[in-house]
Amino acid sequence: MDEEYDVVVLGTGLKECILSGLLSVDGLKVLHMDRNDYYGGESTSLNLNQLWKRLRGSDTPPAHLGSSREYNVDMIPKFMMANGGLVRTLIHTDVTKYLNFKAVDGSFVYNKGKIHKVPATDVEALKSPLMGLFEKRRARKFFIYVQDYEDSDPKSHEGLDLNKVTARDLILKYGLDDNTVDFIGHALALHRDDSYLDQPAIDFVKRVKLYAESLARFQGGSPYIYPLYGLGELPQAFARLSAVYGGTYMLSKPQCKVEFDEDGKAFGVTSEGETAKCKKVVCDPSYLTDKVKKVGKVARAICIMSHPIPNTHDAHSVQVILPQKQLGRKSDMYLFCCSYSHNVAPKGKYIAFVTTEAETDNPEEELKPGIELLGPTDEIFFDTYDRYEPTNQNAVDNCFISTSYDATTHFESTVKDVITLYSQITGKTLDLTVDLSAASAAAEE
Repeated sequence: MDEEYDVVVLGTGLKECILSGLLSVDGLKVLHMDRNDYYGGESTSLNLNQLWKRLRGSDTPPAHLGSSREYNVDMIPKFMMANGGLVRTLIHTDVTKYLNFKAVDGSFVYNKGKIHKVPATDVEALKSPLMGLFEKRRARKFFIYVQDYEDSDPKSHEGLDLNKVTARDLILKYGLDDNTVDFIGHALALHRDDSYLDQPAIDFVKRVKLYAESLARFQGGSPYIYPLYGLGELPQAFARLSAVYGGTYMLSKPQCKVEFDEDGKAFGVTSEGETAKCKKVVCDPSYLTDKVKKVGKVARAICIMSHPIPNTHDAHSVQVILPQKQLGRKSDMYLFCCSYSHNVAPKGKYIAFVTTEAETDNPEEELKPGIELLGPTDEIFFDTYDRYEPTNQNAVDNCFISTSYDATTHFESTVKDVITLYSQITGKTLDLTVDLSAASAAAEE
């Protein structure tokens, strides 16, 4: 270990693994270490015994839940947008050859006490029970505008400069009511609150377009894909990739201590009396606790069930978004469900998560609106974790710290953080123009 590296990465969470892969592919010499004896850090994947030990304190779950080995429960479950940033990043690094994806069955939104399929195109808008007849026509016109919009074709802009016009003004132009705006903004554009309404509309339109294009990709019921056996496969796939490019992975490295010179610049990492020298350190917040601040808390319920979520057309894998306004909250709530069809549980079993940004100190009460939509559960665990953001200046100390994972059940905000960090570390913009057909996904049987 006593040699010099371009970058030492601490923690094998999803963000750190993706960055390690990107930097290795760029030709940098990377050493990747984790204090744990397993991959994944906060975003690890647990079998049933491990889940029981972590959340119940013993490692003997009841026999009726089936074989522990057949469970792969992701602690930070997130679906991938089929044409989104993460899939593009995976293709860019060629890590897709180590993974098998499967399309996700359903994408739903909670509106006025009921679960509805998210309409994402002009055709679906006309069929959706979410809107009355006149509103359907207005929404159809809006979706056609979004589908036809191209940066490079001024004709498709219909006289609007989306870098100046706000999302609110664009919505007003089409006369969409608050109810429609709620599901488009939160379940299609995947905004986490309503602050986007006063931002330039370009980001809003591109997000809706990404959703519609991802949906069209596999002709399924949702724009999302998910790896067979869950996200636990991802860190290991990146470890393999890194090895191909000469990177080194080390698990079970206790007390990974970042070393600083008198100017406060990181120059290496010490573990077990050996120091690996490096130019830059990349890590999750737990490795440099004096350079991060707490910015919030995620509350979640993890449920094991013997049936799909009701009113989702018996979907074996599904996301349901509950927009903040529908619940009288400041932040959205998310339902994630996956099952034996993605090899994350034994036959006949479903894993569901209900997650949200905590607004009180009572997660059980706070998560109730989401849990009530699940129907009967075999087991339910409640859990919270704190969210941290870096406070350091990486130009000063050479430390690049990721932010903690948010409550969303999709990857869009996570990959944004990765791409920002990549640019800060390398001074380059990550080119994600790739051949998307390199990541195919099997549809649901």
